[in-house]
Amino acid sequence: MRLEQTGAINVHTTPFVEISRDEWAELAPTTKSPLTEADIESLRGLGDRLNLQEVEDVYLPLSRLLSIYASGARKLHRDTSSFLGERATTTPFVIGVAGSVAVGKSTVARLLQMLMARWEDTPRVELVTTDGFLYPNAELERRGILDRKGFPESYDRRALLRFVSEVKSGSAEVSAPVYSHLSYDILPDEKIVVRQPDVLIVEGLNVLQPPTAGGGLAVSDLFDFTVYVDARTQDIASWYQDRFLSLQRGAFSDPDSYFHRYASLTEDEAREKAKEFWERINLPNLEQNIRPTRSRATLVLRKAANHAVSTVLLRKI
Repeated sequence: MRLEQTGAINVHTTPFVEISRDEWAELAPTTKSPLTEADIESLRGLGDRLNLQEVEDVYLPLSRLLSIYASGARKLHRDTSSFLGERATTTPFVIGVAGSVAVGKSTVARLLQMLMARWEDTPRVELVTTDGFLYPNAELERRGILDRKGFPESYDRRALLRFVSEVKSGSAEVSAPVYSHLSYDILPDEKIVVRQPDVLIVEGLNVLQPPTAGGGLAVSDLFDFTVYVDARTQDIASWYQDRFLSLQRGAFSDPDSYFHRYASLTEDEAREKAKEFWERINLPNLEQNIRPTRSRATLVLRKAANHAVSTVLLRKI
């Protein structure tokens, strides 16, 4: 395995087993895709090149593995309750999905939600993004960190931990804030309500962060399985720039968009602005906060320059 200077995992010194895409696809050869091309189109994010072949090769085996883990977690919970002489209660299986901006983690999370909901044992699958737990812009401005949105300190980590803890404990209803990418802010009058799912998927940049220096729990401590979506830094930078240009030609044209000010830029100006945002905000966050958590994942999906998954790294049991 060729190691990247930007911090690739060395599988020879870590508890990961490296599996090529072809080998991975053979692990679930009899599992047929329940999705159509229309389903894939509805899931695909800007810049993603997800197709049915990738779903069959990569994500069907992953969803099958997740179903095995979920089944094992339920059995362990029942056995533990029996050992303690307690009445067993339903506890959702919680999955964390992490990775850089523009790497495609949101598409992965949506795809896993759709696939896992088709397994007989996990029909109710909820997906929540950590964007909803960002502090409102007014609070970020008050703290002087609006330009560090997406960094760990820009999130209400206590609220996120409380939310996942309540879902994990089986609460009947738990609500989460809603974030608007159009207004670039929290929507104060909207909530997502989660009602005792079989599976909860939590997707975000920094969901694999360890506990802070003061100790205590981190949200990552509550995950049963974690996925890190990985790629070379230069590839992610290119995808980020392409996505920015797509948004600049599309969503930014909406007068209500927070980024409407960039809608009239020329292509060269837009590329320069994207480069500035990447180098000033997203690259430091990736290098300082996001990538260092990669080794904490249960499974790493490594993408090639064409956005397709080329290798899977699975933590050994």
